[in-house]
This record gives sequence, C-alpha cells and structure tokens, in this order.
Amino acid sequence: MSVGAATVKQSSATRLHGASAAHAGLSASVPVLQKGQQTKMAILDAALGLATQIGLEGLSIGAVAEATHMSKSGVFAHFGSREELQISVIREYFNRFELEIFYPAMKEPRGLPRVQALFSNWMKRVAVEIQSGCIFISGAAELDDRPGPVRDALVASVRIWLNALDRAVLSAREQGHLAADTDAHQMAFEIHGLILALHYEARFLQTPGSIERANKGFDNVLVRYGACSLS
Repeated sequence: MSVGAATVKQSSATRLHGASAAHAGLSASVPVLQKGQQTKMAILDAALGLATQIGLEGLSIGAVAEATHMSKSGVFAHFGSREELQISVIREYFNRFELEIFYPAMKEPRGLPRVQALFSNWMKRVAVEIQSGCIFISGAAELDDRPGPVRDALVASVRIWLNALDRAVLSAREQGHLAADTDAHQMAFEIHGLILALHYEARFLQTPGSIERANKGFDNVLVRYGACSLS
C-alpha cells in the first residue's frame, strides 16, 4: 500500500466511524476512538525509535510488540502488515522532520533568510541524530536496491524535502539575494552534500569539529554563489 493510499484509508475509516457514531447517537464512542489513536501513536513512536537503532528492515510486528509490551495481535490490529508499519514509520519521521525544519523556516522572509533557516534547523536536528541516527540516510543504505512500496515511500519523502530546498534556493535567487546565474539545483545539491558528509564524519568516523566544518562549508557555499549581506 502506498503512503497516499494508507492515508486515504485511515482518513476514510475515521470519517465512517464518526458518521456511524453520530447516526446512532453513541457519544461514548469518541473516547474509544481517541484511545485507539493514542495507542497507535504510542506504537508508532516506539517503532520509530526502534527504526533509528535497528533500521527499517529490522522492524517487525514482533519486535515492536516486545518494545511496547503488547501482544503481536495488538500491534497487528493497528498495522496490518510489516510493510504498513514500515511505511507508517517513514511517514511519521517525515512529519516530524517537517515540523522541526521546514515549517519554522517558512516563518522567515522569502529568499536567503529561509535558506539559512532551513540549513540551521537541519543542523539542529543532525546534532541530535548524530546519536540516534537518520532514517533518510540509514533507510537509503538499506533500501537502495530493494524496490517496493517501502522504498517508494522513503524516496517520495526525501524528494519532497529536497524539492522544497530547491525552491527555497530558487526564491533566494529571484529575490536578488544570490548571483543571477546561480544554479539553484546545484547549490541545493551542495547543501545536501554537507549534511550527508556531516553524518558520515560525526556519526561513523566520530571526527571532532565536524559540525563546525559543516557550518563553515555552508558559509563557503553562500559566498561562492554570491549571497548578499542582509544586515
């Protein structure tokens, strides 16, 4: 099942449940729905934590059941298959990624301030993920040669994010905050490369000063593409 299909299925089920409750006058069913959603979110939170430790491929109904002290049938009731569980974890990771990085940056003025905010917010998340791991990166290593719905869901999430970064750089060029001949995709590619290098250097090699080097690399990228001073 694709991410979109899973979302539609869940939304439809919620609407149908609400309509049935209203028709029958069963107001007591609302807390049951809330409890069910709370349970599902608790399972999803545990699964996300597991995925950062053992990878998406390591996730299973049994592993999540053990982590949440639930029965396998209890977890299965919320996620009908291992594949649906994996896709739900990817979707939840992406939702949190958006909330921490993208949406706060959108409060900044268009142009260079947004690009700088996106990178700054991304760096804050990386500082945490040096210890916990990044599903976008670990998932890419696991699923690069494994076609299927789980890989498709991960690819879609990463592409949405990188397209947003592309648009932010393009907007900075259009606002006159970067050189007129700036290749927006190339600049976004280089920014993404800094984050990938940081994960490798800081998490895998444990190289001291990696965060400072990444920040310096970003400053160098801005200079190379003619970023103007907004002060």
